[in-house]
Amino acid sequence: MNQAPSNARNLLRHPLGWIGTGFGSGLAPRAPGTFGSLAALLPWWFGLQSLDARAYLLVLALAFALGVGAGNWLVARTRIADPSVFVWDEFVGLWIALFLAPRGWPWMLGGFALFRLFDIWKPWPVRWADRSVHGGLGIMLDDVLAGLYAFAALQLAARVVAAGA
Repeated sequence: MNQAPSNARNLLRHPLGWIGTGFGSGLAPRAPGTFGSLAALLPWWFGLQSLDARAYLLVLALAFALGVGAGNWLVARTRIADPSVFVWDEFVGLWIALFLAPRGWPWMLGGFALFRLFDIWKPWPVRWADRSVHGGLGIMLDDVLAGLYAFAALQLAARVVAAGA
């Protein structure tokens, strides 16, 4: 079960706490995953979407590795297996969903909605990763898988729209 540590604001005293909490967006009192996903839209809109595919994939790989490290730090610090304040996984999962997305806010919102759907629904193997893989890797992996589902669905939608145009 996800829990927020009682001293969540103290996490912001360390750079890995800033990253892990999505620059504080994970401290939202309700729906921290949704707030983390919303916060992740800002760097995507103002920078990531304009990167070429190679640079984008490099950013994803670095963000994933940073998330694993920040997740391990946060788990050790809070002694909670998957603290709800940790939302960097939402950042990376949403950025995966939006990889190669067509330009425009409707596609951004579609990617957001699809990512949140798969992150909450947790179809196989998302649920398996959520329950079976632990530490920073486990925290990150289920959202990466949800992001891949959302990526596939968004790409399919883009192809259907393009074929109908």
